[in-house]
Amino acid sequence: MKLGLMTGYWGSGPPQGATEAIAAADELGWDSIWTAEAYGSDALTPLAWWGASTQNVDIGTAIMQMAARTPTAAAMAAISLDHLSGGRFRLGLGVSGPQVVEGWYGQPYPKPLARTREYIDIVRQVFERQAPVSLDGKHYSLPFDGGMGLGKALKPTVHPLRSDLPIYLAAEGPKNVELAAEICDGWLPLYFGPKSDEFYREALQRGFDKSGRHSFDSFEVACPVPVVPNDDVEAAANVVRGSLALYVGGMGAKGANFHFDVLARLGWESECHTIQELYLAGRKKEAMEAIPLEMVEDIALVGPPDKIKEEIPRWDATCITTMLVSGSADLVRQIDGWVNG
Repeated sequence: MKLGLMTGYWGSGPPQGATEAIAAADELGWDSIWTAEAYGSDALTPLAWWGASTQNVDIGTAIMQMAARTPTAAAMAAISLDHLSGGRFRLGLGVSGPQVVEGWYGQPYPKPLARTREYIDIVRQVFERQAPVSLDGKHYSLPFDGGMGLGKALKPTVHPLRSDLPIYLAAEGPKNVELAAEICDGWLPLYFGPKSDEFYREALQRGFDKSGRHSFDSFEVACPVPVVPNDDVEAAANVVRGSLALYVGGMGAKGANFHFDVLARLGWESECHTIQELYLAGRKKEAMEAIPLEMVEDIALVGPPDKIKEEIPRWDATCITTMLVSGSADLVRQIDGWVNG
């Protein structure tokens, strides 16, 4: 299992210590560094800024939200960063959720699987540069069907450095995970747990069987895993409980929260309902307190260093190919010693 650094999206401002952590990951020969976006910082600008100071690690977006950019704009950014990094860029895409897509970007959310398929079709056409890019889809139309009627199919002026630039898809539900394995080169989970490994392996295999693009030997699974060393395991778990309460309780509406579903599949459905009720009622502290330690331990590595080291092998045995961790340069070096030392 390889190691990668997840800088994520920003809170009120740039994350402190990110530059030093990225330098440490690059020096130690880690696999990759990744940025993300929600409705604040974007994924591309920090990646270009920080990535310019690296030499070894690949750089990736986990994720670029598809509603934020047209498919051709996403492809343009990808081929630009791939050239600038010397072929080290990985394009991680995701649909986000209806609250962000419709509330922040003002775009329709329905039919996300069909939209994703068309979006990636266009992106790959740009990367391959075999012909002018065109698609007569239900969600994307190139040239545009309407307007002044003067649009024409175009090829990118830039010759992509790689026609097979890797595309990753952020996905949580089984159909989305299957789609990632069918049409992409990697999968970006969220709140994955070793107990759900068989469930996701089956979804991935269905996708492999549909297209024959990849198998488990060639497909990448880059998974964020919270790692919080602390001799007080409950104190370590509290660091994770805050984000868990937000995602399970507040990221999405009742009946339309994909993060809720992930934790429910791990056997915590009753607890998820309680967390959601409390969070949506504005009782955020109580929502955090309703999260059992065992629920945190299903999706994170928390507690004394010896405990974490003992638990790493069960993650290594899953379909994950790269564990993405967040933290300081000191934590990067500590984790490197546990995994590679």
